[in-house]
Amino acid sequence: MSATTPTARTGAAPRSGSPRAFAVRLGLRRGVTEFGHMLRSPEDVGWNAVIGVAIIVYLWTQRDTAVAGADGLTLPELALPGILAATIMFGMTLGPAFGLATEVEDGTVLRLRATPRGTTTYTVGMVTGQALGAVPMLAILLLPWPFLLGNPMHQGAGGWAALVGWLLLGTLAVLPIGVVVGALCGRPSRVLPFGVAPVVVLAFVSGVFGPPTGLPGWAQGAVQGFPLYWLAHGLRSTTLPPGAEALEIGGAWHPGLAVLVLGAWAVAGLVAAPLLLRRLTQRESAGAMAARLQAHLQRAG
Repeated sequence: MSATTPTARTGAAPRSGSPRAFAVRLGLRRGVTEFGHMLRSPEDVGWNAVIGVAIIVYLWTQRDTAVAGADGLTLPELALPGILAATIMFGMTLGPAFGLATEVEDGTVLRLRATPRGTTTYTVGMVTGQALGAVPMLAILLLPWPFLLGNPMHQGAGGWAALVGWLLLGTLAVLPIGVVVGALCGRPSRVLPFGVAPVVVLAFVSGVFGPPTGLPGWAQGAVQGFPLYWLAHGLRSTTLPPGAEALEIGGAWHPGLAVLVLGAWAVAGLVAAPLLLRRLTQRESAGAMAARLQAHLQRAG
């Protein structure tokens, strides 16, 4: 994802409205443009299609597998909420982390210092682009589901509305984490060990395919401190039939607590991410970028 460098016309103050509002509008336009580029990229579209179809095919082979302890519940029904939560977690952390770390190296972050309200435009553009970027994968998973695996929603139209709400709240809670990881790593080579690996481990222990009740008590308490568990929990409380709460930690639904935890992560991230991004732009210099380029050329040689 590359920064949009405003022309003299777009960089000037708008004729009406505040400079910040203008920067937000410019960021929204940038995010929509980046999403359009993604939709026209065979690599991006192909990756989403391959992963999404592979998940659907695997779960279709397990469509008759019953879940012990929940009468009439199948493995695909139990797995769907966790898969949706993992889609948000991976997309909203790894995409921004790799994107920001790459743009530190290529000088995009440095150019933000010379752009009026550049940090605001960049942040809004990243949030918009990444949030829209999750839509194709969610569509690939959800659109064929009723035809291949049965109705995934046991609460009717209201349940679908609640599902959208959980996904939006999860995005707000998780996306700033990706910005923080990218800002702290600084280089793409550091994102893999310090960003990807922890997210993968967290996904597997937080209940991607079901509640993590098989973990030791201390581990169950630990995973409940992270947003992925509560996003999956909230989605399960929305999609699964009555009686499925017996499978959860504590044997009950806690949607109110899920909203509070996700909201706390969202607030903390939305405060920390702009501060780290502003600090990153302030410490960037042409000399530092030239030194990174020289080191890269030496490694390539």
